[in-house]
Amino acid sequence: MNGAGEQVDQEDFGFEERMRELLAEDAYTIRPSSAPYPAIRRRGLAERRRRVAMTGAALMTLAAVPVGAYAVAGGNGERGADTAAPKPSVSAPHSPAGSTGGSTGGSPSATSAGTAGGPAQPATDGQLLDGITFAQAADGLEECLTAEGGSAGGAGDLGKAEDYRIILAIKSTGDSNAPGDGIYVTAVKERSAGSWVVCSLKDGVASGISVGSIDTGVPGTGPVSVDSNGEQLYQQSFMDKGRWKLPFRWGMIGTVEASVAKVTVSYGDGDPVTAALDHGWFAAAGLLDQQVTLAPHIKGYDGSGKLVYDSDQDGTYQRTLP
Repeated sequence: MNGAGEQVDQEDFGFEERMRELLAEDAYTIRPSSAPYPAIRRRGLAERRRRVAMTGAALMTLAAVPVGAYAVAGGNGERGADTAAPKPSVSAPHSPAGSTGGSTGGSPSATSAGTAGGPAQPATDGQLLDGITFAQAADGLEECLTAEGGSAGGAGDLGKAEDYRIILAIKSTGDSNAPGDGIYVTAVKERSAGSWVVCSLKDGVASGISVGSIDTGVPGTGPVSVDSNGEQLYQQSFMDKGRWKLPFRWGMIGTVEASVAKVTVSYGDGDPVTAALDHGWFAAAGLLDQQVTLAPHIKGYDGSGKLVYDSDQDGTYQRTLP
């Protein structure tokens, strides 16, 4: 038994020695990547009691692209430029930079479906802000989905651009976690699915995509629902707490029941913004000119003007910013 054991040990030792030699020989033949991607910080996602486990969980996935990988965070109307090249064949409505939110109505061009093979347009012109056109937003969404297609859980799961409706497009501001200004394009699937994506584009290139869902079928879900995992639209990196770049373009989305006739969103000391209601979703945006510690305050009203939802009374809504 001892002789056999010693033979095994010698064989193992010889194998290890050979492996060391091979690694030493090949060490100088291994070429490092010319442009290593930075490590992607994945945020922990808060579990919400109103969503079913797994199916209702929000996922944060970031696409690795030639310019590097960025975590999505924040938005701003100060400096971000229109980055995605528009399609000349698309007539795209847009709103002046700095406009906020929108009503439930809209021009005929804004309520029509998108181009063949592309996403549907938002219900109002006021959902396309900062000079961003529908063509730019549609191109950006398609690019993000295509860029994500190369990774597990990517475009194969997210679907195609024509599966979505664009409900908000705003400028974004770079911060310590994701340098560089750009634009955010937010698109959703039908309300019953509760699925949303926020596409980040910088210099016309997809730099990340955030994915989430709101399970409106869970008992106890209120007439207005917000996925707190969509905070990248209304806050900058927690590393910059108390030192946000101002003015800051923020956005907010969520779902609404048919009984909800009006949604308002307040942020900081600014006046409430009336959200656009769009096929079972709401979308609002505004400009923040002060440092804040509390998330946007959301209220929902029925047709008679009665308050039917208040985020301050919603135990699943994260009122305090990290």
